[in-house]
Amino acid sequence: MYSVEYSKPAIRELEKMDSAAAGMIVAWIERNLVGCDNPRVFGIALTGNWAGHWRYRVGSYRLIAKISDTTITINIINIGHRREVYK
Repeated sequence: MYSVEYSKPAIRELEKMDSAAAGMIVAWIERNLVGCDNPRVFGIALTGNWAGHWRYRVGSYRLIAKISDTTITINIINIGHRREVYK
């Protein structure tokens, strides 16, 4: 069972968003990632500069995460709108 951790930049992005979008993202994370057996089912592996990271799509927003199988955690690195998250 995986647990989810948020990085400081991810928390800052959630705080800057309007409450409806932030609530939708947090609800999606709680529903799909917290306590799941295989978090890779919901995401897509990234390549290039982001190799080793995973992307999750929540509406127009993207979550960039690093999955650690040794500690059984998902570290949410960045959250943002799809046109800005990879910059």
